[in-house]
Amino acid sequence: MNLDGLLVIMDTLLGPNGCPWDREQTHESLQKNMHEECQEAIDAINSGNMDSIKEELGDVLLQVIFHAKIAEKNGNFTMEDIMQTLADKLIGRHTHVFGTDTAATADEALELWNINKKRSLQK
Repeated sequence: MNLDGLLVIMDTLLGPNGCPWDREQTHESLQKNMHEECQEAIDAINSGNMDSIKEELGDVLLQVIFHAKIAEKNGNFTMEDIMQTLADKLIGRHTHVFGTDTAATADEALELWNINKKRSLQK
C-alpha cells in the first residue's frame, strides 16, 4: 500500500456511498481523535513495542489524511500541499545538508534548525 492508495480509500469513505460518520466530520470534530492518536503513538513509543508503534503511527497518518481530505473538499489545500510544505520546511531548516551551513554534531544541527525556524517565522 502506498499513500495514493490510502487517499483513494479515504475518498471512498468520504464519497456518496461511503461512511456517513466520516462524511460528517470536520477539523473541529476530529480534534479529540487527533489528540488521542498522538498520545497513543507516544505511549507505543514508550513501550518499545514495534508492532504497537507501527499501528499507532498508522492511526496518526489516518488523522493527517482525514484532515487533508476535509480541507481538499472545502477548497483549502490538498495532501500534496501538505507534503510540499513539509518538504520546503525540511530543506529550509537543514541548511547544513541542503545549503552551505555546516553542522558536525547533533547540537550544531539543532542550533541551525532553531535559527532557520526563527528566520522563517520572521518572513
